[in-house]
Amino acid sequence: MSDVRYPFTAIVGMADLRLGLLLNAVSPAVGGVLVRGEKGTAKSTMVRALAGLLPSITVVDDCRFACEPGSVDPQCPDGPHDSFDVRERPSQLVELPVGVAEDRIVGSLDLERALAEGVKAYEPGLLAKAHRGVLYIDEVNLLQDHVVDLLLDAAAMGRSYVEREGVSVRHAARFLLVGTMNPEEGELRPQLLDRFGLTVEIAATREPSERAEVVRRRLAYDADPAGFAARFAAQERELAEHITTARELLPSVELTDVALRQITAVCAAFEVDGLRADIVMARTAVALAAWAGRTEVLEEDVRKAAQLALPHRRRRNPFDAPGLDEEQLDRTLEEHAADGDDEPDPEPEGDGPGEGPDGGGPEGGGPDGGGPDGGGGAPEPVEGGGPEASDSSPEVDVPAMPAQHPAPARESAPVAANDPYRTRLFTVKGTGHGAQGRRSPAETTGGHTIRARRPQGTLSRLHLTATLQAAAPHQVARGRDGRALVLHKDDFREQVRQGRESNLVLFVVDASGSMAARQRMSAVKGAVLSLLMDAYQRRDKIGMITFRGAGAELALPPTSSVEVGAARLESLPTGGRTPLAAGLLRAHDVLRVERLRDPNRRPLLVLVTDGRATGGRDALAQSRRAASLFAAQGTASVVLDCESGPVRLGLARTLAGVLGGTAVSLDELRAEGVASLVRENRSVSTVRKAA
Repeated sequence: MSDVRYPFTAIVGMADLRLGLLLNAVSPAVGGVLVRGEKGTAKSTMVRALAGLLPSITVVDDCRFACEPGSVDPQCPDGPHDSFDVRERPSQLVELPVGVAEDRIVGSLDLERALAEGVKAYEPGLLAKAHRGVLYIDEVNLLQDHVVDLLLDAAAMGRSYVEREGVSVRHAARFLLVGTMNPEEGELRPQLLDRFGLTVEIAATREPSERAEVVRRRLAYDADPAGFAARFAAQERELAEHITTARELLPSVELTDVALRQITAVCAAFEVDGLRADIVMARTAVALAAWAGRTEVLEEDVRKAAQLALPHRRRRNPFDAPGLDEEQLDRTLEEHAADGDDEPDPEPEGDGPGEGPDGGGPEGGGPDGGGPDGGGGAPEPVEGGGPEASDSSPEVDVPAMPAQHPAPARESAPVAANDPYRTRLFTVKGTGHGAQGRRSPAETTGGHTIRARRPQGTLSRLHLTATLQAAAPHQVARGRDGRALVLHKDDFREQVRQGRESNLVLFVVDASGSMAARQRMSAVKGAVLSLLMDAYQRRDKIGMITFRGAGAELALPPTSSVEVGAARLESLPTGGRTPLAAGLLRAHDVLRVERLRDPNRRPLLVLVTDGRATGGRDALAQSRRAASLFAAQGTASVVLDCESGPVRLGLARTLAGVLGGTAVSLDELRAEGVASLVRENRSVSTVRKAA
């Protein structure tokens, strides 16, 4: 790989991403930018190219925390800087790997030296290295939540804190935060999304000529990186000077009362939570004005700031796509564009058409709001006399529509899901070692301490009591002659903590004809949607297999994107036979592959069925043989029993017994239903005791 960065000005298109990055370069207080987009859209290339445009910084020589000579950090661990040499160096781009540990981010303490020698030896982490530079997080949605929380807290406060075993270290950590993510691989929590100042949605252009230019430039860069960069050197210098000029102009930009009122009105109109959006919009609008070379914020700055700062703050549940209603934005800006001291003109009095209390709407009309003649007659029919002629036309037979456009034989059109609800918690038995989450018990970096063990790798979480107990019997033999303990490396013990892990929740959904009743399928989809939301909240990976007709289909390979799962569920058609065994065998194959990819992530099988099986000789017996494969491997399973009607065969519950799992009905799935059942049982017991 060449050391020559791809030029920022050589990137084709993506104007919003370019602007978002440049605004953060002008004003890091904007709060960073989150880049959302499909794979292969040059997200990483553009971020890395930005670092080459940032002005050089002056630092205190030999300071590992990049202290600025004019305003030295009084809490700098390398201080005090009473007398120092100064040097100039480029702004640094620090890239955060996906599997990074917390110690690597905030820095680590040498606990062995601290205890044995009384030395507080601190090794700076990536936050210290990124100070006054760029911190780039590729695939930020794949990081563990506590790591993302730590990063965003440091970005918001401009300072990193390390508090461990009675040792306190803090240092400045101000940086331009840039995160990239592919939404198909999972979303960030709304609380984390809110901490990014701006967000930009990008997608590869569909214009052949632009795609051709992208390929042409990339091939030229690969063939001669230095020569290609030289072609854009002049444009790069001009853009770097523009950033410097805008930074110098930034303190002089005035945020007028009108602009501020528009900002707060827009945030209120879009019902964003908290006040962070208002502050980010204000800072972004000021940066936009400075970038344009102006000293006053205009309405166009407020509009663009809203487009960059609000879309990711509009989500109300995990399945909402980020977005902004442009018409509502324009309407709100227009309503609050006038100076606050100017009162709107009163409505003219009179009885003329459209003016009096009985007047029509803004388009004019008679007393009944009808046509121009004031007669209040019915609106003119649409030419052609179709259903559009009147919303209440009695001649439009909605139920007859499917008969006019019949669905394929033995298949029903997708039906909408019922509203989701809070479900019971299903866990995997035992203690796992998977990624930190909120479902099943596991040994994790967080949680409460349950025991001690010898360190596995670098000692990071010292178990002080166990360490002292291990060292105490050997003090005489080691010649202890003072108050301090004589510690050897073998004495140290680390904490083992138990928290919660995330799991792979694999849904196997029966989409056959036996499930095709519309009300029934709506309830089933609502239940699965509720379980999907529960998986999102517990940080699980999910997968989805559907079976109907002749076989089973992997509708969604295991992923962290619950939104994609919800979309696939919404468009799920039903009909045909019930190849239950095929669905279970396909699930068995998927879990086998996933165990090889991620052996620490334990699976939870969720089978959604009424237990019926058709479509082959001994279909029911085959399905039970397939179910026994999961029981033999000890796979945790839940059967969502969808059987309904006055006569029930209990096939789903029998299948749950073969799986070695739990069977629950749709009514039993609701968390509040379980709570009310417990309350009822308690009240019955109380009555019996009183009797």
